[in-house]
Order: sequence, then structure tokens, then C-alpha cells
Amino acid sequence: MGLLIYTLYGFAIFFFSGWIFIWLVHFLAIFNGKMKLHKKINVPAETPLPGVSIIKPLVGIDSNLFINLESFFLMNYPQFELLFCIHDDNDASIMFVKRLIDKYPNVDAKIFIGGSKIGINPKINNMKPGYDAAKYDLILISDSGIRMKEDTLLDMVTSMKEDVALVHQMPFTCDRKGFAATLEKVYFGTAHARIYLSADLVGVNCCTGMSALMRKHLLDEAGGLEAFARYLAEDFFFAKSLVDRGWKLRISSQPAWQNAAPLAVQSFQNRISRWAKLRFAMVPSTIILEPISECVFLGILASWSLNFLFQFDPFVVYLFHALLWFLLDYALLCIIQNGSLPFAKTEFVIAWCFREFTAVIVFLKALWDPEIKWRTGTYKLKWGGLAEEVKTKL
Repeated sequence: MGLLIYTLYGFAIFFFSGWIFIWLVHFLAIFNGKMKLHKKINVPAETPLPGVSIIKPLVGIDSNLFINLESFFLMNYPQFELLFCIHDDNDASIMFVKRLIDKYPNVDAKIFIGGSKIGINPKINNMKPGYDAAKYDLILISDSGIRMKEDTLLDMVTSMKEDVALVHQMPFTCDRKGFAATLEKVYFGTAHARIYLSADLVGVNCCTGMSALMRKHLLDEAGGLEAFARYLAEDFFFAKSLVDRGWKLRISSQPAWQNAAPLAVQSFQNRISRWAKLRFAMVPSTIILEPISECVFLGILASWSLNFLFQFDPFVVYLFHALLWFLLDYALLCIIQNGSLPFAKTEFVIAWCFREFTAVIVFLKALWDPEIKWRTGTYKLKWGGLAEEVKTKL
């Protein structure tokens, strides 16, 4: 009986400590968001700016692709090239790219079709010809769903200090209509942003590759794209390779403005599930830590531990926990949005509740089915992030 009591005390202290730690994560994210996001860029006119090679891997189209690609032709930056890497010559995105090249003949832009098979990662295979042809040492890898503002590239380049090897943008979304778009904005502005910003503040590798500016010669020193083609989460291993050699990572002042056409809720959850599978393979401890860090599940554990340790009413504790979590998430989302939210507060409440109550379902789905369906193939992950192709979609 004594052993059982000591065990329960141990669990109660562990859950209570984790609860306190998560509140620290909330406040660190809000602090870092206020400190780093949406800052004005002050660059003297005479300051020389390096050229940038922008690699755009494209597969397929959606209704927002043209305006997303056009935003790269309209950037206010003195010297850059656009390298469009397209999966095959039947891809519909070729038509959009050619129209834009004709519309903006003064922009240095090239098309590469077919890719090069250098590994398991289809994105790296797609980018390889453009990467080899890049004429500048700074390369920006930018996904097809990203929309740029006129000063986004300038913001990223000015963040690239002498001791920095990679500047990444925190994923966020443009304002779009529909519940799925609202759900995406709430997720990327709360749950995802909380971890991203707090990790960045304490120096943890949290880089995502949807929009990342890197020094090409440092990637070449590590073996070039070939060295990372065996991973699906190439962005994590790009950053890890640089950090391991003593270089620093920096987050850009502007978030990455995702602007792909809003998908169905199920498609969005499949995407989040795919990311969870990658995290499980790269950092196995997240299998245990991730679900108990979610609002709903952690609230239950905290209510029990506070009742066990201090005899607090668990119902009152849970209400306090959920309300404070909700308010801090709303504050963080407003910081990242940097303006009025494009939906009513009631819509935020609905999307936030839906996200929180389905988070464990998405987690269990990722754990139950470890295979990843991405682009044209299906992949099986191994511990450490290595991947092997299971089958190819014809």
C-alpha cells in the first residue's frame, strides 16, 4: 500500500510540474511573438544586398497558385532569380509559370522539368536541377502555397547575420474564407505557434522547410541535397546539420503566408497527422509527451494531480485551466495576425474547441498508421527519420 501511495505521489508531482511547464511555454511564445514578429525593416539605401536564388518546387495546381507565384515576381528586392522545379512535363503548373515569365520579362526566371532521382524524398528530387543551377550562395526554398509580400525577402535577408546559416519563417496562413481556413489559422496561430516560438526562443531546432533561406555552400559542405534525400523531413535535417557545426538559426520577422486553396477539414487533419508521424520517427519521446501537452488531456491530469496533492476541486481546476488556455491562445493568435482577425469571436471559439477536442484523435491516427502518403508515393518511416518507399501511386 505504501508503494502505491508513493507511486501516485510521483505521478501527481510529474503531472503538476508538466502543467506548470506548459504555462511557461505559453508565456515564452507570447513574449517571443511580441519581440520578433512584424518588425519594421530599416535598411539604408546604400546597403549592399546579396543575390538570392529562389527554388520553387511545384506539383499540380490549385485556385490560388497563380497569385501565389505572381507575388514572387512582384517582390521589392534588387537581385534574385526564380528557379521553378516541376515534377514532369504534363504538370498543369507549367502553364502558369510560362504566363508569368511572359508577363514579367525583366525577372530572372527559369523552368526545370523532371527532377533528378537522388533519393527517397520527392521534393529534393524535384529541386535538384534548380539547386545545381543556382547562381547565388543564398538560396530560398519556398513551397508552392506560399505568398510573398513585397518586403518578405528583404526581411529574411536582413535577418541573415554573419553567424546565421538559416533563416526560417514561422508557418501561418493568409486570410481565407470557410471553416477549414479558419481551423488552419487557429491551429497555426495557437498550438503550432506556441511550440514554434517558445522553441525558437530557447534555441531548439524548430525549422520547417516551407520557406527557409540558407547558405548554399554550407549545404554543399554537408554533401549537398544528396546527403538529405534519404529523409522526408529534410528541413529538420538541413537545420540540424548547420547547428551541429556551430551555426545559428533565426526566425524571420514575417511569418510564412500559406495561401493554398483551403482544403476540407479531413485533408487538413491528414496533413497534421503526417507531420506528427515525422516527429514520432525523429524524436520518439514525442509519442508520450505530445498527447499529455494538449489542453484537454493535460487539463484532466492537472485536475487530478492538484486534487491529490492539495485537495483542490478538480472541476474548478479544469475550468480555470481551459479558460486560461483559451485566453492565452487568443492573445497569441492576435499577436501573429498583427491586426483584426478575419472571423468573429464565435467562429474562433468553435474552431478552437474543434481543434482541441480532435487533437488526440489526430495523434492516435498518426500512431496507428505510421505510413505516410505524400505527393506521388507512400513511405514508411524508420527511427531517426530515415524513410523507404512502400509503393508508388501510378
